[in-house]
Order: sequence, then structure tokens, then C-alpha cells
Amino acid sequence: MSANFSAKPHVRQRLGKGAGLAVWVMLAFVIGEFLTVGIAQAVNLIYPLANVKPIVLNTVLDATAYALALAVTIALPWWFTKKRSAVTRKDLGVQRLPDWPDLLLGPVAIVPYLMLSTLFALVVKVVIPGFDVGQTQSTGFSNLVGQGELLLAFVILIIVAPIAEEMLFRGYLYGKLRKQSGLIVSIVLTSVAFAALHLPGVNESGAFQWQWNVAVDVFALSIVLCLLREVTGSIWAGVLLHMAKNSIAFYILFILPLMVH
Repeated sequence: MSANFSAKPHVRQRLGKGAGLAVWVMLAFVIGEFLTVGIAQAVNLIYPLANVKPIVLNTVLDATAYALALAVTIALPWWFTKKRSAVTRKDLGVQRLPDWPDLLLGPVAIVPYLMLSTLFALVVKVVIPGFDVGQTQSTGFSNLVGQGELLLAFVILIIVAPIAEEMLFRGYLYGKLRKQSGLIVSIVLTSVAFAALHLPGVNESGAFQWQWNVAVDVFALSIVLCLLREVTGSIWAGVLLHMAKNSIAFYILFILPLMVH
């Protein structure tokens, strides 16, 4: 009895540290976006960004935000702890190149992801009758014209975003959590943080909205992505699944409307 009682504070401490780490990754992502806005405003003083095509500007800003988020996430703890928090390639899940199991598991895992996402959406709809499962996700890109603009959106949404988000969440966050917590706790904390990051968005008119259906969907996606990281030891299978998922969304949001019209 006394042993169990003494163990509880230790468990609470690990959960607290894990939750704090998840919050830090989300905060670092927000800091990266704010820094990007600051850089854009500084550049605008020298060269008016109104002269840059919106699609090109959005592409550059998104890529910058992802790079800064990664830098902030990794560099600041390393700096303030006097280099004791150095992050290894294994922590990020990039200690090796993609191999054949990654190439196989990534695309195949889209099936359990879709099944889990559908199940979660149905459960939430039963619990919350007014839940909108058809709400459109905000991507930051709209009214794309021509192959060049589609290509730029493709690069950000299907290449840059999956790699950066996997390094941040299934790489850094999950890798750190897994060192100190069990499998379930690591998956839940990582997936909650990933879902929370996708919760804010904008509607077609540019007004702010909460993307609850998107949060539910990416929560399910993150569970599968974490399991892929656990099974393969790297993020590459997850990157491929993430790319496949975003490719489907890209087709539905941008390619299909062009084909219909």
C-alpha cells in the first residue's frame, strides 16, 4: 500500500512533465508563426510585399514558419539548459533513411486511419448531435489559378507540412515523451497536442472558426502516426501516411473543383 502511494506522486510528476512538453511544442509552433509575421513586416518596410503574388508569399511564409518552429522547439531548451537537452537524430526519428517497411506501411496505414477517423466522428456526432462532420479545413490557400500556383500549394501541403509536423510531433514530442512515459500516455499527449494545433482556422470569408471536425480527424491520424513511429522506430512511414492523407485533401479541395468546372 505504501509503495503504491509513494509511486503516485512520481506518476503525476511524469504526466505533468509530459503535458508541459506538449504545451511547449504547441507554443513553439505559435512562436514560429509570430516570428514569421515579424520578419514579413520587416521585409515589407524594405520591399512592399503587396507586389508579391499571394500564393508565392503564402508559400514562403509557411515554409519559414515551419523552419522557425523546428528551430525554436529544439534550440531554446538546448540553450537554456546549457546544452543538456541536446536532441539527437534518433529523438527526431530521422536516424536512418526510409526503407522498404516504411514505404509499405505508410500507404497501407491510411486504411486504419480512415476507419479510426470515421469511428471517432460517429461517436462525437452521437454525443454532440449538432457536430458538423463536413466542415471544410482551412489550408491557407484559396482561389488557386494555373499549374504554378497548384505546384506551390502542393509543395507546402504535401511535402513541407508532413515532414515538418512529423519531426515536431512524432519526432521530437513523441520521442521525448516515450523516454519518460508509457505508450498510451505518449500517444494521447502527442495526439491531443496535434489536434489542438489544428483546431483554430478560418472559413471561406476569412473569419475565425473552430475546426472541431478537423481536430477529431487529426487526433485519429496522430494515433496511427504514433504507432508507426513506435513500430518502425522512425518518422518516415508516418511522413508517407501524412503525405497520402494530405494528397487526398489536396485533390478534393483543389483538383476536383477544377475538373468539375
